[in-house]
Amino acid sequence: MTVSQLFSPTRLLIALCAAASLLAACSVLPKREPVQIWQPEESAIAAPTTTAGFSLRVDAPNTTGPLDGTGIVVMPEPGQISTYKGARWSEAPALLIRHRLVDAFMAAKLPAVTTDDDHFASDYSLSGNLRAYQSEYRNGSPMVVVRFDAQLRRGGSRNLLATRSFVVTQNPSGVDVPQIVAAFGAADDALAQHVVAWTLETANSDRAAHPADADDQSSRRR
Repeated sequence: MTVSQLFSPTRLLIALCAAASLLAACSVLPKREPVQIWQPEESAIAAPTTTAGFSLRVDAPNTTGPLDGTGIVVMPEPGQISTYKGARWSEAPALLIRHRLVDAFMAAKLPAVTTDDDHFASDYSLSGNLRAYQSEYRNGSPMVVVRFDAQLRRGGSRNLLATRSFVVTQNPSGVDVPQIVAAFGAADDALAQHVVAWTLETANSDRAAHPADADDQSSRRR
């Protein structure tokens, strides 16, 4: 009988033990929890009474930190930043805001509404910084906070025509993710309505103060 034959049962036992250990290790690995993808629901916004005869480009606002991702940001305590477990936005908050603004400006019946993904000239451009898009716990209850620092420019100009900071808060009906998402949708609608009204007022005032420039803008569009 050879030496290998003498030790084959031992080797078999070691292999079985190793396999059992491997299976045991695999069984204790954390299971990946399913992630639900959410998108704030949009409500129809009534067209403003103010008319607009200019084209507009809407840029995705700048973001930093956790707002660069798709996590639904929550601040359980002041200064503490986290995200809701197992939940994500369908897109980054900057794109969610841009889409909502585009829809709102289209409802305002502007001659043309484009985005920074396009390469078309426009009479004015709207950009800015999305400073907050989160749920904050205040006195034990969540509150959705959206802050957009808007910047309006004449088309093709780097000089600012006007700036304004918009802060919208919305109380969710509960603490569960669907209720939080619904509050974000309502906050987005309110933000879009405020931004549209301000943009129309500012651009129309600028065109009235500089009619020659407005006529030149109109001729370039034709």
